[in-house]
Amino acid sequence: MSEGPALTEDSLLDGRVRLRQPAGGYRAAIDPVLLAAAVPAEPGETVADLGCGVASAGLCLLRRLPRVRVVGLEVQPRLVALARQNGDLNDVGPDLAAHLGDVRDPPACFATGRFDHVMMNPPYLDPAAARVSHDTARRIATVEGAAGLDDWMRCAIMLLRPRGSLTLIHRADRLAEVLTLCAAACGSLTVLPLWPRLGEPAKRVIVQARKGSGAPLRLLPGLVLHRDDGAYSTAAEAVLRAAEPLEL
Repeated sequence: MSEGPALTEDSLLDGRVRLRQPAGGYRAAIDPVLLAAAVPAEPGETVADLGCGVASAGLCLLRRLPRVRVVGLEVQPRLVALARQNGDLNDVGPDLAAHLGDVRDPPACFATGRFDHVMMNPPYLDPAAARVSHDTARRIATVEGAAGLDDWMRCAIMLLRPRGSLTLIHRADRLAEVLTLCAAACGSLTVLPLWPRLGEPAKRVIVQARKGSGAPLRLLPGLVLHRDDGAYSTAAEAVLRAAEPLEL
């Protein structure tokens, strides 16, 4: 890979995942770990990771479920190259693939109805209301561009087989929009609020849905991320460090 901006090598899941990522701009933190923990995949199934970045969510999923296959789609060429490097770094072999492309026109390997599950952590800021970062990579990762949330949702639903699951993490203040877009083709909608601390409003939510299901919406009690002293809660540590699943 040609020389570019500086990289760091970090770890997720208490060292179970090694991750090379750009030193500046958007950097993987806890969102992809929580997202991967919520995907209800089974051995032998295939998961599409839309906006895979450097493959942080995909690698976390493979550490918990080593017998699934993750196929990532990412619009930034440098991040695709890093995702492939991270697959080699973590010795996951052919179980992780990363492809360059846009959710509005994905490459042919993202065929209609091919995937058992889709996970995604899409850009979460509305460009009309956001303070746009001067860092191009960070802006692409966090602020909706030409592809809006409706495009991401349309792509995800297209990729899923009947009864396949869609799992995404997004801002709590856009939950109504997420649910409206999901409900067009999915049911069994499940919402898991992520509380920063007990008694504080949720800033993020995890939403899961099943394509073609008619089951009603469920609102779960939620996950408290931090204790009052700022340390992770016991439940959050189980997910973020011990690779335990989030049961939705």
